Amino acid sequence: MGGHNKWSQIKRQKGAADAAKSNIWGKLSRRITVESKKCGGDVQLPSLRAVIEKAKSTNMPKDAIDRAVAKGISAEAGSMESITYETYGPGGVAILIEALTDSRNRTAQEIKHLLSENGLALAAPGSAAWAFEKTTDGPSTTLGTRYEPKTTVPLSPEDAAKLREMLEKISEHDDVEEIYTNDA
Repeated sequence: MGGHNKWSQIKRQKGAADAAKSNIWGKLSRRITVESKKCGGDVQLPSLRAVIEKAKSTNMPKDAIDRAVAKGISAEAGSMESITYETYGPGGVAILIEALTDSRNRTAQEIKHLLSENGLALAAPGSAAWAFEKTTDGPSTTLGTRYEPKTTVPLSPEDAAKLREMLEKISEHDDVEEIYTNDA
C-alpha cells in the first residue's frame, strides 16, 4: 500500500507548503525589484522599505531580498508595469484584478483565457471600476493602494461558490497581485 507511511504524508504536506511559499515569495520578489528600480536601490525609502518588511514578515530569506533589490538596480532589469483588469463575475459581481507584469500582451491573454474557462470575458476599462473607491489608507497591499467597494452585491450560495473557485484559479497566476470584488 504505497503512500500510506509517515514519510509520504510529510512529503506531501511539505510540498504543498513549499509551493505556497514559493508563490508568495515570487510575487514579493517582483514587487521588490520594481520598487528598487523606482528608488534606485535605496532601501531607506518608505516604499521599498514597506515591501521589504512585508517580505520579512513572510519569512522570505534575506539573500532572496538582497537579490531582488540588486536586480532592480541592474542594467538587465526589465520594465515591470502594473495593470488593472476588470470583469463581472457570477451574480453580477464586479471584479478588479491587479497584475504586475513584464509583458502586457502575455498577461492579458492569460487572464482572458482564465476568465473564458469560467464563461467570463474582460470588461472595458472603467466598466467595473465605478463600483470601487481607490484608497491608500488602511492595510497596505503590495501595490500600495487598495480598492474598497462603494456598493455590494448579494450572492446566492451557488454563485458564491463559483466566485470563490474562479478567484482561486486567477490568484494562482504568477502575475496577479491583488483581486477585489464587491460581493456582500
